Amino acid sequence: MSYHNHLLVSAHQTEEEAETQHESEKSVWRFRGSDTAAKASSVTMRVIVYKLFDLCTPDVKKPLLPLAHGDPSVYPCYRTSIHVENAVADVLRSGKGNSYGPAAGILPARQAVADFVNRDLTIKVTPNDVYMTVGCNQGIEVLMQALAAPNANIFLPRPSYPHYEARCVYSGLEVRKYDLLPENEWEIDLQGIETMADENTVAMVIINPNNPCGNVYTYEHLKKVAEMARKLGIMVITDEVYSQTIFGDNPFVPMGEFSSIAPVITLGGISKGWIVPGWRIGWITLNDPKGIFKSTGVAQSIQQNLDITPDANTLVQNALPQILEKSNKQMFAKKNSILKQNLDLVCDKLKDIPCVVCTKKPESCTYLLTKLELPLMEDIEDDMDFCMKLAAEENLVLLPGVALGLKNWVRITIGVEAQMLEDALDRLKGFCQRHLKKTEASSLQSSEAE
Repeated sequence: MSYHNHLLVSAHQTEEEAETQHESEKSVWRFRGSDTAAKASSVTMRVIVYKLFDLCTPDVKKPLLPLAHGDPSVYPCYRTSIHVENAVADVLRSGKGNSYGPAAGILPARQAVADFVNRDLTIKVTPNDVYMTVGCNQGIEVLMQALAAPNANIFLPRPSYPHYEARCVYSGLEVRKYDLLPENEWEIDLQGIETMADENTVAMVIINPNNPCGNVYTYEHLKKVAEMARKLGIMVITDEVYSQTIFGDNPFVPMGEFSSIAPVITLGGISKGWIVPGWRIGWITLNDPKGIFKSTGVAQSIQQNLDITPDANTLVQNALPQILEKSNKQMFAKKNSILKQNLDLVCDKLKDIPCVVCTKKPESCTYLLTKLELPLMEDIEDDMDFCMKLAAEENLVLLPGVALGLKNWVRITIGVEAQMLEDALDRLKGFCQRHLKKTEASSLQSSEAE
């Protein structure tokens, strides 16, 4: 059985199909579907990934290789620690996780999160600073809604995790994008942010460790971020869900270390580090020693938004104290070692594929961002065209950079089994050789013959 069968969902009825069916019945009924989420859903990653899946076909006679999204949990080599599974099993058998919980989460879970994040913080947080969420995504949704005042705008990185923009669009929060600079280790373009900010700017989002770039920001750079936020009078929202998925040399520094300079909201969760995204447990932490979020009503707005949304899973919340207490760097080492080996494998094979270039090896996360050298190729217009033709010809699905806000780049997932990457890179090489300009192909053949 294929590990990714759960991704192959049947296509829903299209708008065109709906229009042609039962047209005579349409005028009878007064109700219509709302298009409130239409614009927001159009910028999500899922729309593009499923479009690429639809281009794959059994006629290619090759199994589908889904390397566009990241879910290592479906592969046995990434199975979570036995103590993590036992913690949930113990709660399940005890019957303690069967009830409703408070909107902000049960106290033992909030205390466990506070204790866990305080390991890396000199400015400590308390359980009252922690809100449990249905994964990190609900944390994003709650925060964007809490900040969505009339005319407010927020800075998002480019490239970025698309769910931030989708939720801003849905909440009516204006998005302004700042660049991450590939020539400077994907650091934040702080000068560009200062130029674009105005009196309606309320926050900036950073992702550290960074998805999709894979860099880990230094202490010095994060301090500059905090100093700029203070100068502009805005908060910093930091997404640190990949803080336990680091295999490079740069140490992780939580943004909360600089909360005495500017107020910080941290998003975290167990989906990536513990490889259990289906358990849907995340958290919002207020790093705010001066109480700015309470005096401005932000803390209250977060609570109010949680009051009208689904509660986090109480079964896993009850297991969280045991899960986090026993978690340490050694527990994450196996997973990170596999990711590092996979990264080295991919980068080594890319040396023989001139039109797909790794500009910098990532130090974290489960992805490799590569740059397309389109001038070397014929009949390929851009990254979307590249990925569509790759899916149709090779049953290989990669994520076009446009889905992340970075045109003519491609993201490859390394959080899979090594053999899958071997097969994928062989297919990618064959595809690129077929689409190389004739002069480039001849040159490549000559160099291989030498």
